[in-house]
Amino acid sequence: MCGLVGVVGQSDVAVSLYDTLTVLQHRGQDAAGIATDDNGILNLRKDNGLVKDVFRTRHMRRLAGKMGIGHVRYPTAGSSSPALAQPFYVNSPYGLCLAHNGNLTNSAELSEELFSEDLRHINTDSDSEVLLNVFAHELQQVGKMAPTADDVFAAVEGVHRRCRGGYVALVMITGYGIVGFRDKNGIRPLVFGKRERDGHSEYMLASESVALDSQGFTLVRDVAPGEAVYIDVHGNLHTRLCAEPAPYTPCIFEHVYFARPDSLMDGISVYKARLRMGEKLADKLQRLRPDHDIDVVIPIPDTSRTSALELANRLGVKYREGFVKNRYIGRTFIMPGQSQRRKSVRQKLNAIELEFRGKNVLLVDDSIVRGTTCRQIIQMARDAGARKVYFASAAPPVRYPNVYGIDMPAAEELIAHNRTEKEVETLIGADWLIFQDLEDLISASHEGNPNITQFDCAVFDGKYITGDVDATYLRELEQARNDVAKKRARKVPEPAEEA
Repeated sequence: MCGLVGVVGQSDVAVSLYDTLTVLQHRGQDAAGIATDDNGILNLRKDNGLVKDVFRTRHMRRLAGKMGIGHVRYPTAGSSSPALAQPFYVNSPYGLCLAHNGNLTNSAELSEELFSEDLRHINTDSDSEVLLNVFAHELQQVGKMAPTADDVFAAVEGVHRRCRGGYVALVMITGYGIVGFRDKNGIRPLVFGKRERDGHSEYMLASESVALDSQGFTLVRDVAPGEAVYIDVHGNLHTRLCAEPAPYTPCIFEHVYFARPDSLMDGISVYKARLRMGEKLADKLQRLRPDHDIDVVIPIPDTSRTSALELANRLGVKYREGFVKNRYIGRTFIMPGQSQRRKSVRQKLNAIELEFRGKNVLLVDDSIVRGTTCRQIIQMARDAGARKVYFASAAPPVRYPNVYGIDMPAAEELIAHNRTEKEVETLIGADWLIFQDLEDLISASHEGNPNITQFDCAVFDGKYITGDVDATYLRELEQARNDVAKKRARKVPEPAEEA
């Protein structure tokens, strides 16, 4: 999962791109990059690290230009080397820079095609580089000195014909404009907005609507599945549907965890969806344990706060902040290794003993993926004096790998894979564990926009909407992406066995 932004403006856009990337930092903390176009001269800065660390004053001064794209990266496979930071660049045709979010499920096949048929060299194991070269090849077929909007849309049509998976991309065509496009199922999110400056229109494309809000852009709408939005260098907007209609299935895990609560996605308020998750989870809890003995509801910050608060209100139980979060530690779920995740939990959270001592506590989290974090947090609650520790997940059990750009790769690393809820309860050390029902999770999002009737719920139900994911693909993905493979890719020695 990554964060994207692109701006076509009337003055230098580097500061707007930088500020927007800080707003999207929650979507990726591994690397950051900005590319700008200064009257046909490309300027690029990217590196590993947080936005505030990658860009210094000297870099910002060099990022001149009235058009540019930015990216924050969180890796799902391979190494975390600076070479994989985005935007990626290829010089032909015209000079193209790409920022990408998602995953191509036929990346290996496309890499072979690009080499043997398109005569293009792929230098990394990133599917983003594959996507860039597919777009470049399709655009090169135009064979014109200056591409028109129709030519750009024809190239996007070629991308959709060849590429499968869940993806959104922004491509800056040096000297001409920025095009943003979304996979035909709309799995990964993309929005665009507009603002007026001195009588001229400026446009922004971004992963979340909150990015537009931060810079004074008004949300126009979500980019439709299979649609391309092209803003030329003169600030003219062009849109076209570039793929055959397919089931509209946005990723529901955006609502559970990834997106900021103040974002709108596909017309759905993430905040309201999380409130409804809390309501529905409270209703289930009351059905199962009408005589519960919960004294206090405590969220595991930050994503679960909204659901936890509404759950507590529905139950008529006290809501308290029992954990203080260190703001300078990244999101544990997207840490690049299991040992690093273990180490970071105690650095990230500290319990307020007065809220736990002698109480029956219900801890609420957005989801349980590997189980590493919640197991340690439950123990922290016991160490702080809790009499009983119950645990509630605002999402159903995560039992299957994600193949569309979220780092849930190896089934064996998912604590709920091939286990019952009771077995998970024992493994994490809770006195009682309750999961959201999938039907209720879908309803919580669907009620925000009745026009969205399906969601990508593959991590919960194992149904992969693109129809090209089988057992062989999942095995190969697991070998490429499990924690052991990631450590080897980063050339980090294996830690000793824990006592």
